[in-house]
Amino acid sequence: MKSLFYILFFVVIFSGCSKVGIDFQKPSVSQIPKDWRDNNQTGVETLKWWEIFHDKTLNTLITKAYRQNLDLRTAAMRILQARAVLGITEGYKYPQQQSINSSALFGYKNSKSYSALDLNFDLGWEMDIWGMYARGIESSQALLYASMMSYNDIAVSITAEVARNYIEYRVAQERIHYAKKNIKIQEKVLHITQVQYNAGNVSELDMQQAKTQLYLTKSSLPALEIQKIKNRNALAVLLGMTPNEVEKILDKDGKNDKYTPSVVLDEDFKVSAAELQRRPDIQAAEYVAHSKSAKIGLSEAKLYPHFFLFGTIGIGASDITGSWNSFGNGIYVQAGPGFRWDIFQYGRIKNEIKLRDAEFQESLIAYNKKVLEAVRDVSNAINGYRHLLKEYEYNQKATDATQRAYELSVAQYQNGLVSYQRLLTSIEKLTKSQDLSVQIKGNIALDVVLLYKALGGGWKIADEAKKIKDTDKQTLIKHGYWKEEELNE
Repeated sequence: MKSLFYILFFVVIFSGCSKVGIDFQKPSVSQIPKDWRDNNQTGVETLKWWEIFHDKTLNTLITKAYRQNLDLRTAAMRILQARAVLGITEGYKYPQQQSINSSALFGYKNSKSYSALDLNFDLGWEMDIWGMYARGIESSQALLYASMMSYNDIAVSITAEVARNYIEYRVAQERIHYAKKNIKIQEKVLHITQVQYNAGNVSELDMQQAKTQLYLTKSSLPALEIQKIKNRNALAVLLGMTPNEVEKILDKDGKNDKYTPSVVLDEDFKVSAAELQRRPDIQAAEYVAHSKSAKIGLSEAKLYPHFFLFGTIGIGASDITGSWNSFGNGIYVQAGPGFRWDIFQYGRIKNEIKLRDAEFQESLIAYNKKVLEAVRDVSNAINGYRHLLKEYEYNQKATDATQRAYELSVAQYQNGLVSYQRLLTSIEKLTKSQDLSVQIKGNIALDVVLLYKALGGGWKIADEAKKIKDTDKQTLIKHGYWKEEELNE
């Protein structure tokens, strides 16, 4: 009884001691521009940012991507893995050794037989005096949160990729529309030139130049069709569907005349540090750094003595006659404290600590880089959007002018007032300005996509969505290792 008192006293004295190592502190945000840090407003709505395009087809594609994307399903499995790892490390809070052992022995010597039987339960518990196991749990928990943020980051990227490929598909579609429109114009001009040539009013050179311009415009169509196919196929991968299924969504209700979606942002659009820091990849980098810092303490704890309790309760019996019926049962109990100290490690543990410390510092640098990349992405998108708006405005005026110039040159050419070269120049400028206008409009929409991606737009939808898809959930439950409530967390 007295020995038991000493053991309990030993446990109370040495349990709950402080953790060695570094207590993680949230990294600073000095890399974010001061005006962003001074802006305390979080008025930018990024929850369902794609709805600002007012495009039902785009909304449908993104909804299906959240439900069916294979990268999201893979990321969800990584969250389950991180949860399992956390469960393993949390198990070390309790007695690390709990085992039942049994052995039976039979022997024969000098005409005599003997037998022995032993059955015991062993218990061993290393007390977390220096917080080694607590740091392990801290590290695993941070990695679990990092895996969740990585899931959200993948969702953000997928949303942006769906929008990007959809916009590029529509841009190619609209460019094809204008190319075909210009082909009809040029066929009309070729006919006029043919009539003029047959009448002897123009030379063969004019007719051949008209053919050249027509065939050059026609030659642009295959490349644009290829671009459409590539964007459609990219959407098929993102949605986990076949290209034909995606084609049906893109051309639903015969909406082949629906081209590049347009959007206008608020002129007072401002960014705050809070909005930038909620980017899932930045949060994931922070959790990774937290996990690395906890591992320093885990390694440092190895420098100090390890205190543990052990105990055994068992039944042992032996008999020289070899008959178990005559066994006399013997119950025994053993318990006590102990310690282990790994000395003479020749610098291995200290160098392991240095390794963990360098890994932690590397993760902080990686975090700072993520912040800088976020600042770059937002700045590029905002400034690109604003300058493209000006470019589009001037290009629209140029397109209107070239349209009028073409109409005048056709009339004057038919009346013999201008040369064919003047007409050809107006046709070339009209074709180029219309094509460029579509591309600029597409680039404006793409910059808006990049802006919301840079702000982590759509992450909350992913966070609220069911991470484990029903098909994967049913498969895991069928394996017999997972419970449904675990997969619904």
